[in-house]
Amino acid sequence: MVSSPEYRTGGLVSLVEAVGGKVHSVDYCFGEFDVEFILEAPDDIAMASLSMAVGASGAVTNLRTTASIPTADAVAAAQKAKEITYRAPGQ
Repeated sequence: MVSSPEYRTGGLVSLVEAVGGKVHSVDYCFGEFDVEFILEAPDDIAMASLSMAVGASGAVTNLRTTASIPTADAVAAAQKAKEITYRAPGQ
């Protein structure tokens, strides 16, 4: 990247769009990760296929994905969690 600076996100945008997704942002980072992509995929299968395709290329050595959900969905999940009980094995 330093010896030949260039905007390298075009291929990613095309890949995401090929599965019906949308790239919201691409940012370089300081710290644990070098690059952060915020994107939207139509479903988990589309997201998994993107992750698998990029990983299989060998171009990325440490790929992580994190799903996010709207706050309203998190509140609904918390409400539902109040209605169920989990017992850890051995308890």
